[in-house]
Amino acid sequence: MYRQLHAQSAPSEPLRLMYRVYKYLLPEVRQELARWSTRAALIPDEELRTQALASLSTKQFHCEGGSVYAAIYPDKRDILIPLIVAFQTISDYLDNLCDRSTSLDPEDFRLLHQSMLDAVQPERPLTDYYALRDEREDGGYLHALVTTCRASIAKLPGYHQVRDEIVQLVTWYTDLQVYKHIDKSKREPALLAWWEPHQKTYSSLGWNEFAAATGSTLGMFYLFAVAVDEDITREHARIIREAYFPYVCGLHILLDYLIDQEEDRIGGDLNFCNYYPDQETVILRIEHFANMAKQSTSKLPNARYHRMIIEGLLALYLSDHKVREQAEVLQVSKRLMKGSPLMRVFFWINSHWIRKHMY
Repeated sequence: MYRQLHAQSAPSEPLRLMYRVYKYLLPEVRQELARWSTRAALIPDEELRTQALASLSTKQFHCEGGSVYAAIYPDKRDILIPLIVAFQTISDYLDNLCDRSTSLDPEDFRLLHQSMLDAVQPERPLTDYYALRDEREDGGYLHALVTTCRASIAKLPGYHQVRDEIVQLVTWYTDLQVYKHIDKSKREPALLAWWEPHQKTYSSLGWNEFAAATGSTLGMFYLFAVAVDEDITREHARIIREAYFPYVCGLHILLDYLIDQEEDRIGGDLNFCNYYPDQETVILRIEHFANMAKQSTSKLPNARYHRMIIEGLLALYLSDHKVREQAEVLQVSKRLMKGSPLMRVFFWINSHWIRKHMY
């Protein structure tokens, strides 16, 4: 029953998907972002306010991209869009705080990211997520984001079935954010130690690829979306998590790191693409992740929808202006776009149009 209902509701053609994106998703995501921007502007602490507003203005495409999962059940977008936007906004805000942090305390980073675990586990008590840092007065902003997630989750009839898989993904995400933001001399050893117990399960990956995959929120968003369906089961949720992690999630973040190489070099931030020996290996591994992502999602209901997600990821990142500003990255992009299927070209054109006309 779940497979049948889900397959009927998800768009299977690019034109139908983009119709929903333009008509419903982008306008409603931007309404949500405007609401959070108004709230962020009232944050008393200057540093917290600066980082909150910056995350909303410079990373809005993360929320817009995540909202594509609301296209599966457009009549439930009033639940899914506030949830996806609030959850992604927590992620982006905390990433900004940790990237430009006045602290290098791993316990500070872990406590901040406890908010993401609390957002998906509504029975847990809220806490002072800023207790281990100097900047603490956010006017209730982070608590408001967490409680917004919880309010949407309460309206998802199948959430109890997908919860464990979401918590697993959020736990990995939290671990990554702690280890990648600590003192530079300690980052790689901490990440390698974290990778060690996972190495046997994910033996086809490098440690940097596993870490990259844990940095994606896409698997969480898809699980949020399918929780709309009361017929979802724990077995379906497990299949979904295994279909998305590591290859869809890894493709997502490797592309993100690909285009951010120069920015991360200037900022002194860790970049997982830099652990490949050369750009040729980068190309081969991203191609491998794309092929494996298509294969791993082929078992899911409406495989064509997930194929659109994968081609859309490639198009979105490879059409970014950062690509043209980095000679080596531009060459990688040209190689990856060479001989692209029409679906990828379609999304590449749409990505350019959205950036030109809607930003």
